[in-house]
Amino acid sequence: MTTRNRLGKMPNWQRHFVLIGMLSCSMTGIAYLLGHEFYIQRSLLGSHAILAWHGVTAIIATAALGSVLPVHLKAGLKSKKKFWSGMSQLTFLMALCCSGALLYYGPEPIRESVTTSHWVIGLIFFTIFLLHGVFIRKDKNTSALSS
Repeated sequence: MTTRNRLGKMPNWQRHFVLIGMLSCSMTGIAYLLGHEFYIQRSLLGSHAILAWHGVTAIIATAALGSVLPVHLKAGLKSKKKFWSGMSQLTFLMALCCSGALLYYGPEPIRESVTTSHWVIGLIFFTIFLLHGVFIRKDKNTSALSS
């Protein structure tokens, strides 16, 4: 099997790293949201263990983001393909990092509003992530014809 080396296309290891990092962070965040905020299986999903796993997977997701920035983001900016979904992901991830830090280190009076902002931004990010990297695929036949 031959692979074409396209500018900005992530190697398989990196693609898997990003998918596993972002999806595991999103899934643990959604699990905690369902348990803690919406009282669905609260004793399990709203537990400190789920929150701790969310923190661990957030570190992995942040490392995955760092692995994408030098090549994938630069190539995306040049090609302007999936520009809006890519830039909005980056913006939402920065907001999630900031709000996550505020949840851990911030003052108590703003905790409730930061919590709400964090999970709303997280759900929006997750939707855009799925659209950008998982569901929207360029038709391979179209790209082969235009080469």
